[in-house]
Amino acid sequence: MAKRSARQKFREPAYHEANIHPLFPQTGGWSPLDDDTPARRETRDRKYVKNIRAMSPVQQQLIEAIDERAVVLALGPAGTGKTYLAVAKAVEALEAHRVSRIVLSRPAVEAGESLGFLPGDLQDKLAPYLRPLYDALTERLGTKRLKALLAEGAIEIAPVAYMRGRTLNDCFIVIDEAQNCTYGQLKMLLTRLGWRSTMVLTGDPDQTDLLKGLSGLSDIAARLERVPDISVIRLSDGDIVRHPLVAGMLTVL
Repeated sequence: MAKRSARQKFREPAYHEANIHPLFPQTGGWSPLDDDTPARRETRDRKYVKNIRAMSPVQQQLIEAIDERAVVLALGPAGTGKTYLAVAKAVEALEAHRVSRIVLSRPAVEAGESLGFLPGDLQDKLAPYLRPLYDALTERLGTKRLKALLAEGAIEIAPVAYMRGRTLNDCFIVIDEAQNCTYGQLKMLLTRLGWRSTMVLTGDPDQTDLLKGLSGLSDIAARLERVPDISVIRLSDGDIVRHPLVAGMLTVL
């Protein structure tokens, strides 16, 4: 009889409401600084959205420039969404059949430390350098579809060194980490542009891994800014969409 009474009590809604509590408080998003500013009250993790949207006015300028211009340069500090927006727009163009393929390129430059010789074939050796591009593509397409498009050749990921001599027609080209390219390399990449193609260069001139004076991104951007049909979008600390502490660190580092 006592067991039956306990079971009946457990089934009552009031029992659950009084004794079951959420694991996390429902008073807003996670905040490392625990203050009440709107930026801190935003949720820590951003969920996937099919249609991307700008998080700042300058990001909106970048999106509009990619839609309207054949060549766009996006310069700005880490975390401003340069690579992600470029890759997302590339995937959008491919799925809308505005281009037949995506070509993503990145210089194979080590960030301040020598890794020595990497095992495997060429693709295996380059994989660590191209990982950020794979991450962005995986988020937009999913692992299964990305593998299928890579196998079909609809998406190509290549190092800068393998771009010379090519003409890229009907493509969406993204040149990531352009601050690690010399002036000559960037000139070579820009002249790969073919018919019905869009090219987006992204980079942070303040975070080059080349020796001082070798990066050509700032010089190229200053020269191309005078060309009417080319957009140079300069993002700043206010456009950072990573953890709010990133913007704070960049102001003092």
